[in-house]
Amino acid sequence: MGRRHLARELALKVLFELENDGSDAERSLKYHVAESRADAEVADFARTLIQGVREHQAEIDAELKQASNNWGLDQMAKVERTLLRIASFEILYLPSVPLKAAINESIELAKTFGGPDSGKFVNGILGRIAADAEIRHDPAVKGEGNG
Repeated sequence: MGRRHLARELALKVLFELENDGSDAERSLKYHVAESRADAEVADFARTLIQGVREHQAEIDAELKQASNNWGLDQMAKVERTLLRIASFEILYLPSVPLKAAINESIELAKTFGGPDSGKFVNGILGRIAADAEIRHDPAVKGEGNG
C-alpha cells in the first residue's frame, strides 16, 4: 500500500469518526497512526487532509451539492460523503496532488469501504468537481480568449 493511500485511509477513518461523535481529531489520528504503524510523513499528510476538510467543509460541501445534482449530502452514505470531501479538498486546495491520483485513490477507497456501486458514484461526482476546477483554473478550457 502506498504512503499517500494509507494517509487517505487514515483521514477517512478520522473524519468518519468525527462526524459521528465530534471527538478530538488529533487523538483519533494518533490512535489510527499507531494502529496502522504509519510513519510521520503519512501522519502529516493525513493531518493535512483532515484539517483541510474541516477548515473548508462549507465550501467543499457547496461544491459537492452542485456536482451531485440529485443527491443531498444527507442522502449520501457517510463513507462516500467523507471520501468525496477528502478528494474535493485535494482537487480544490492541494494543487501539488495530481488530479487523477486524488480521484483514483478515492475510487479505490470507496470500493474497499463503501457499497458495490460506491466507486462509480464517487467517480461521477469527482469527475464533475475536477472539470469545474479545471475550468476555474484555466479559462482557456471555457473557450475564453479564443477570438
